Amino acid sequence: MTVAERSWPEGRRELFDDAAGDAATALASLRDIARANRFLGGAAAALERLETFFRAAPRGATLTLLDVGTGLGDIPRAARRRAARAGVRLRIIGLERHAAAARHLAADGATTALRADAALLPFRSGSVDLVLCSQLLHHFQGEAVTRILGEMGRVARTAVVVADLRPSPVAAAGVWLASFALRFHPVSRRDAVTSVRRGFTPEALRLACARAGAAADVRTHPGYRVTAAWRPRAADGTAP
Repeated sequence: MTVAERSWPEGRRELFDDAAGDAATALASLRDIARANRFLGGAAAALERLETFFRAAPRGATLTLLDVGTGLGDIPRAARRRAARAGVRLRIIGLERHAAAARHLAADGATTALRADAALLPFRSGSVDLVLCSQLLHHFQGEAVTRILGEMGRVARTAVVVADLRPSPVAAAGVWLASFALRFHPVSRRDAVTSVRRGFTPEALRLACARAGAAADVRTHPGYRVTAAWRPRAADGTAP
């Protein structure tokens, strides 16, 4: 294993490792994740990277955004508001494999909801403008990570943005303490710490993207967040 390679600690599973988990608990955890995104930096990191592509689009343009592992759709809804400030209309497709989340999304008329596998996206190559994957990738290891990143790069026409957590004892302790202030469900509190431990260092995320054929621009953000963004080769003028 190289120094940059990600080491995923052994430990208990997270709720969302099981797509057929209890619906009520899943929805409670998704609400907690949305609060964490808002107050602990998850949304800010993803939106910062997406905004670059919103501002590069012509004013009045309509872009499609596929959010892989969208949860309750809080980040793409915030992205729609951010895009509107740049004069861009955003059409959102939220993809989830968890049944409770998919049903919740289907009730939101502003989002097209799909239940599907992130490693086998049901889209033609280059058929979606922007692909976002926020805090999903740490649930996977090895070849599964490569397949998911490769699929996102395949279906994206303009760009891919990946946002996730950085592993740190400080971050794990911080999210544990913050979970009480934010009134997390006990399952969410446990899973939040596990998620931090499973996160990506910048070097590990860069290596994962490279293995999927992507020359990603990797950055760190407040709240122990890390992001990667890249344009598919066809979008940046090189051969697909």
